[in-house]
Amino acid sequence: MKYAIFIIIIAGLLFAGYSLFTQKNPTNIDNNEPANSEESGNNEPSANEKPLISGKKLDLSNQGLEKIPEYVFSETSLEELDVSGNKLTGAIQAEIRHLQNLRVLNLSNNIMTGVPAEIGQLRKLEILDLSNNQLTGLPYELGNLKNLKIFNISGNNYSELDLGIIEKNLSAGVNIVK
Repeated sequence: MKYAIFIIIIAGLLFAGYSLFTQKNPTNIDNNEPANSEESGNNEPSANEKPLISGKKLDLSNQGLEKIPEYVFSETSLEELDVSGNKLTGAIQAEIRHLQNLRVLNLSNNIMTGVPAEIGQLRKLEILDLSNNQLTGLPYELGNLKNLKIFNISGNNYSELDLGIIEKNLSAGVNIVK
């Protein structure tokens, strides 16, 4: 009798879509979206599909992105943007200047060869991580970042001359990781 009740309960759970061992398609309880984009078979959000923005943070790391999606630049309340570990080439779009509340910008581990001068307009920026790209030059406008505390440019072949000019304009306490 106990065995029959057990089988009925298990069958009911399976019929209702529950898995006993792993959940194949977890969803975000708040909005019923997949918990990660791998389940859709596409690692890059479509133009109409925005990933979940957690408060004032947006994590687009390791998504295979070749450029930052345009919708990001309208998220003007963002304080942290992580696009590390993608396939960003050239320089990111100049529209980055619209993210005036940005405090943390992580562009590490891409294949960028340049940095737009417009990053120098991000007055609240405290952490800028450009590590492990293919940067050869740095815009002097980076010296305008008066709130910068950490500037990571390790793993690049940047111009020491450019860095010297930028350093003269930065606050004395900036930690520059070379």
